[in-house]
Amino acid sequence: MSSVKRIQFTTTINAPAAEVWRHVTSPESYKRWASAFAEGSHFEGSWELGSSIRFLSPSGDGMLSEIAEVRENEFISIRHLGFIANGIEDTTSESIRAWAPAYENYTFLALPEGTKMAVDQDVAAEWEEYISEAWPKALLLLKQLSESP
Repeated sequence: MSSVKRIQFTTTINAPAAEVWRHVTSPESYKRWASAFAEGSHFEGSWELGSSIRFLSPSGDGMLSEIAEVRENEFISIRHLGFIANGIEDTTSESIRAWAPAYENYTFLALPEGTKMAVDQDVAAEWEEYISEAWPKALLLLKQLSESP
C-alpha cells in the first residue's frame, strides 16, 4: 500500500495571473515547462471542468486524469485517476487503488508584483523525490515563459 502525502511548491511570477494561466494550459507552453518532468511531455484533452486529460511522455505513457475544478485565472484541480502504460489504461489495479484518486491543484494568487503560484500535489512515497526535484525546475521554466515579453 502506497502512502500518499500532499506536498506544495510555490513561486512568485512577475506577470498577471491570466498570463501565467495561459502558459500553464496552452499546449506549446505546457511542453516547455513540463519538460522538467520528462523531455517531450505533453497533454491530450481539455482543461475544462469535467474534461478528461492525459499527461503523457513521448512514448505515450503517463497519467489518466480529469479536471475536477476550474476557476479561470485562479484555480485548477486535476484529479489523477490512473496510469497509461504501453497503451493500456489502468484505473482499477491494486497498485493504482493504493493512491488514486490523487489531486494536483494549481492556485494563481494575484499580487501587486504579479502572481503567486502554488502547486499542491498528492504524491505516493515512491514518487516524492522525483516530484520534489522536478516541480521547482518546472516552476522556474513557467516563470521564465510568463515573464518573457
